Amino acid sequence: MAKTLSPVCKLCRREGEKLYLKGERCFTPKCAFEKRSFPPGQHGKTSGRGGNASRTGQSDFARQLRAKQKARRIYGVLERQFRRYYETARGRHGLTGLNLLQILESRLDNVVFRMGFASSRSQARLLVTHGHFTVNGRRNDVPSTLLKEGDQIAIREGSAKLTYFKELPAYFEKRTSPAWINRDAQKMAGSVSRFPERLEIEATLNEQLIVEYYSRR
Repeated sequence: MAKTLSPVCKLCRREGEKLYLKGERCFTPKCAFEKRSFPPGQHGKTSGRGGNASRTGQSDFARQLRAKQKARRIYGVLERQFRRYYETARGRHGLTGLNLLQILESRLDNVVFRMGFASSRSQARLLVTHGHFTVNGRRNDVPSTLLKEGDQIAIREGSAKLTYFKELPAYFEKRTSPAWINRDAQKMAGSVSRFPERLEIEATLNEQLIVEYYSRR
């Protein structure tokens, strides 16, 4: 499984906004973006070219690229896999952009994050990789597994004895989950009831620009 080895705060600075890649830390004064919101690099302060796609002076291609990169970084997906998701989305019935976002949302690591088992997608990815969750009763350690409607997610019986999961209930109930996920706080489990609607997905993502980016290639 590939992962980002460089400081993730630089990714937020490059996009010109918080992507909340470090979970709860991003809501505290320790967040690096609060101190250095300019793009990384020696010309970051003076170039006038932040990562925000809404800034003036950017070409259509630059805005499309930034929209694609932002989505990739939020969900922690590398380019080749992201491209495969786009091709899958294009082959499905309906809007390609919405299909793409629904595919990203249906990843196992994202669902674990959405359910409140982890404070960030990167933490959720690590928990899944270590085999702490089951899907429909079977152990699953593949973060990129695409879940379907009705799939059941739960903490593996052996993992429930670990300190992290013993202390999790105190935080689990405080974390909210979207309406498209059925969550049982007492059993520490849940299921995917349906695919999310557009209003239930990250509002700052611009899927149309992503579609335009891949359409011109």
